[in-house]
Amino acid sequence: MAFVLPTLNMSLPTEASTRLMGICLFFGLASLAWGYNIGIMASIYVHPGFKEALHQPTKTETGLITSLYYLGTWVSYLFLGHYLADRYGRRVAAASGILITSIGALMQTVAHGETTGLALMIIGRITCGVGLAIVSTSVPLYQSEVAPAKHRGRYVVINHVGLVAGLAVAFWVGYGFSYWETIRGNYYGWRISMALQFIPEGLFLAGVFYWPDTPRWLVEQGRNEAAKQSLAYLRGLKPTDNHIIREFKEIQEDAKVRREASQQSWTELFTHRPLFNRLWRASLLSFMAQMAGNISMKYELPSILMGLGIERKTTLLIAGIETTLKIGCTLFDSWLVDRYGRRLTLVVSCFIMSFSLLLNGALPIAYPKNISRSADITCIVFIFIYTFGFSIGFGPAAWVYGSEIFPTNYRARGLNIAASASSIGALISSQTWPVGMHTIGSKTHFIFMSTNIVSAFIIWFFYPETGRRSLEDMEALFDPNYQPRISLDREAERYRDEEDNDEGNEENDESTELLISALDVDGSDESSHT
Repeated sequence: MAFVLPTLNMSLPTEASTRLMGICLFFGLASLAWGYNIGIMASIYVHPGFKEALHQPTKTETGLITSLYYLGTWVSYLFLGHYLADRYGRRVAAASGILITSIGALMQTVAHGETTGLALMIIGRITCGVGLAIVSTSVPLYQSEVAPAKHRGRYVVINHVGLVAGLAVAFWVGYGFSYWETIRGNYYGWRISMALQFIPEGLFLAGVFYWPDTPRWLVEQGRNEAAKQSLAYLRGLKPTDNHIIREFKEIQEDAKVRREASQQSWTELFTHRPLFNRLWRASLLSFMAQMAGNISMKYELPSILMGLGIERKTTLLIAGIETTLKIGCTLFDSWLVDRYGRRLTLVVSCFIMSFSLLLNGALPIAYPKNISRSADITCIVFIFIYTFGFSIGFGPAAWVYGSEIFPTNYRARGLNIAASASSIGALISSQTWPVGMHTIGSKTHFIFMSTNIVSAFIIWFFYPETGRRSLEDMEALFDPNYQPRISLDREAERYRDEEDNDEGNEENDESTELLISALDVDGSDESSHT
């Protein structure tokens, strides 16, 4: 049978809940640096001083700088991130990623000259890609492993809140430095804006080891006493509390099963059906998220707005407002993904983005060369609506979904392989946009509109709902040997209803310690993944 411990859905004491939120927000500093590093490039590309420093780089050269960043992420996802996270822990991995990123940012800050400057920018972006790939997987991994199942979405989504906040800060910094128009401003403005990311990076490195390692990783390392202390600290209870004992026992049992499975090669992700069912879904979801068109909004938004006839300072102002609104949308999604589920949120997101891209592609064709002020304003409005759509779906929900479906001992490797698919999507998207805008103009929007429509149908028909399931209770969703009597999604809904009804009975006798989930799995199925 598949079991669910009521402790996983217990309400945390206020002090513990506040502490856990503080921990996840602190790890959000790394995500903030990640977002800032990406976002600041959009304003740097249109900064006169940057163009002078690199002797007027062409669109091809700036496109190369952008795309090679994703080459760095791809390499890191496949060969480095998982090793650091599994061998040395999520904290060490995140700290290493931030340190590598700061080295890459330093290279970019001092870049100067047509050849040397371009080379430093490219090497710096690749280095940042390597570092931020580690950050982008280790941070949500940490957050998902310290959070209770019932509210995991709201804690993991902080990763995306940090990313979006970093993007917003970057655009506002770019907007502010656009007013420093002296000779010194031209030379130092874009360099200082690049270097400001050292602030959150330094704060993160200074404090990351103050917080505990995740209980699940500690158990995997055989450090049971440290794991129990970590769990008690995170839940705000004593190590001898029944809730801690029960949850710790489940983690131990899961670790035992996964340790036996880990004797097999990591290639089990490709050869073992239940694991591969997770892997292809997480990888495809990450790929689809990058093909949604958001890359253009990260790097090309000022250029897009300038194409609508808006001057540089105003484009940076609009970009700052747009990315700031993303923060509110993402915070809204932290409630949305837990209330309505991952799948529905993602599908609605895709259709919102598709309609926004349709209008941004069609209106410039119908009203070329800015002949209609109303059409231009409508395009800007639907850029904001596109932002809302991405921010309630692919932005955070894709990361939440991917971080919660893998077993503990395959989670870091699985996330990194999935994220490498994200890098491939980003490479394609980052090259498709500038080439498309140069050759077919605003019709490029129709390409990404189509990918969003296709993504919506794929998600609806092939992605089961995972909301409110424990990290150790995903097997029934992805094991092909399991034959549900009714649809997985109806079972997931029944599961959520039952856990809510039973939440108030956690202190009853031992007969209530284990709840039989709505998914009636045979005992043989429970261990079939070993």
